[in-house]
Amino acid sequence: MHELIYLDNAATSHPKPEAVYLAMDAALRRGASPGRGGHQQALSAERMVFEAREALADFFNADNSEQFVFTPNATLAINLALFGLLLPGDRVVTTCQEHNAVSRPLRALQDRGVSVVKVPAGEDGVVSAAALKQACLQDKTRLLVMNHCSNVYGAFQPVEDLGPWCREQGILFMVDGSQSAGCLPIDFQALQVDLFAAPGHKGLLGPQGTGFLYVRKGLQLTPLIYGGTGGSSHSDLPPEHFPERLECGTLNTPGLAGLKAALGFLQQVGVDKVRAHELQAIEKLLVGLRAIPGVKVYGPESALNRGAAISFNLVQHDPAEVGFLLDQNHKICLRVGLHCAPDAHRAIGTYPGGTVRVSPGYFTTQQEIDTFLAAVDAFAQKASSR
Repeated sequence: MHELIYLDNAATSHPKPEAVYLAMDAALRRGASPGRGGHQQALSAERMVFEAREALADFFNADNSEQFVFTPNATLAINLALFGLLLPGDRVVTTCQEHNAVSRPLRALQDRGVSVVKVPAGEDGVVSAAALKQACLQDKTRLLVMNHCSNVYGAFQPVEDLGPWCREQGILFMVDGSQSAGCLPIDFQALQVDLFAAPGHKGLLGPQGTGFLYVRKGLQLTPLIYGGTGGSSHSDLPPEHFPERLECGTLNTPGLAGLKAALGFLQQVGVDKVRAHELQAIEKLLVGLRAIPGVKVYGPESALNRGAAISFNLVQHDPAEVGFLLDQNHKICLRVGLHCAPDAHRAIGTYPGGTVRVSPGYFTTQQEIDTFLAAVDAFAQKASSR
């Protein structure tokens, strides 16, 4: 029996670079809370957090590291943005391809008087820029919010075309970069985003319990959570300045040490090289899966138009059965079901059963993909002979 094959990087990347483990261990042993003391250990922790913020600003070509608010995950970052920005009467345009991290806060805000318009995608899972622009112009729109890359079938959305256009129209633009950050080169200056949320534990190769919200300078949000920030302790109001305005409570210091190390690893390797490696894996998976009788692959035809999340189904087989047997018989780690994005499945007719999702990462080998494809092929052949 071969070793475990991890192909669930769209959920969380694994393994992490060795530097991540070492940095987290060192931070735990060092101790102290950043911004919570004047002694040398606390100052050392605060310096590390500052350097992690600077690393993010450099990685995404942002002009000010103070605009990066650290969060435990992308979900909280998205909630900070949506609940901190939107008021009753505001109109929001989004897509039918969103993760529940976007869809559920918007649903809650609808109950508070926010108008939400969802724009459908084509058969390949891509929402056209023209359709989004048309929806935004039908009435006064406060915010366009959308993902950069589908977590269900990897479809890239046309965010590069929309950021500059939104800026011209006076519409705020927010991107959920959960499946693109660390996997694609992303330049905030060129993208002209007002808000960008991402986790640290997926493509950025950091640990779970880390994430961030980028807020364009000059855009003020109402805090979602209130508490201690380590400064302005004389006031019972949250500070006006970033990032402390949205960043109360003790930070996940070991996690941020790991994230900083992961960013250093990615900078050293180069995101272009990460993308090239994953693109090779995506192409191999698409060709291999499409060659297996009874397998249906969803999403864009070309690997160039998609990220490293590939959904497929085996005709007349529940995806849960396929995933279970691949795990039990071959030690292949996948995800099955709706992947927290039910609207995306409704769009392609895979609701409510969902799909099998395979998602390679930077550390996935060609041999692992060959083993996976052979296992799916064997399953399909056995199923067809019954």
